[in-house]
Amino acid sequence: MNASSSTSNTSPSADYGIDAPNVIRNLLIIGVLAWLVLGGISLGIVPHILVLPLPGVSLEFPLVNISIGAGIFLPFGAAWMLWDAKIGKLSGRDKLLAEFDWTGQEHVLDIGCGRGLLLIGAAKRLTTGKATGIDIWNNEDLSGNSANATIENVRREGVTDRVALETADMRKLPFADNSFDVIVSRAAIHNIYDRNERAAVIAEITRVLKPGGQVVINDIRYITEYAADFKKNGCTDLHRLDFLPASLLTTLITFTSLRPGILRIRKAK
Repeated sequence: MNASSSTSNTSPSADYGIDAPNVIRNLLIIGVLAWLVLGGISLGIVPHILVLPLPGVSLEFPLVNISIGAGIFLPFGAAWMLWDAKIGKLSGRDKLLAEFDWTGQEHVLDIGCGRGLLLIGAAKRLTTGKATGIDIWNNEDLSGNSANATIENVRREGVTDRVALETADMRKLPFADNSFDVIVSRAAIHNIYDRNERAAVIAEITRVLKPGGQVVINDIRYITEYAADFKKNGCTDLHRLDFLPASLLTTLITFTSLRPGILRIRKAK
């Protein structure tokens, strides 16, 4: 699929969508419900303590404290995710891509490119090179995710001559061995739920990466696992790029639901 299929000459800036829109929706819904519970408590409709009787024991939950915490922190979390989707991830992209020493001639692969955030950022750094993005276009993880949306963003950003798109499964990449100088991926590989299949993704990335080529993976889970799998595939030059205290704090705040990290890998020559 060639990204140059769109023909209009003028358009507003690119729209890279909202990450995890269902999560944001759920955080807001639960936050609103928490405030409704507090209102019910103040009116005497809802008890201060919720008692859950179990065989041989009764569990008590202080609804006031729980509702205040949920009413404050969950909407805050949703607001932070919205800010990151519209502003934060753009600066994060630039920092991520700055890890490479660009010549402009690179062949780049974006694994799970979505609406083109990293793909387009890489393409802007190319002259004679090419940036290829693959995805299966899942809307659950990114709002409005589709090949057409990515093509439109590519056109808006003026990089149609340097971008190609493929609908492809990251577990079986449709490319020859040693095809790419640079491979990037952001918040994509964790969507493969099976451990062995994630290992297959890392093996495929290693296969299509040229000797001496580099990979940067930014994901919300499994960074340590990815590092181990790259080592199994002969890539031992690995570095964590994220600020570990901040990553650990996020892990604690989200009760290990999110375990973010950034990993840079270089394939041996």
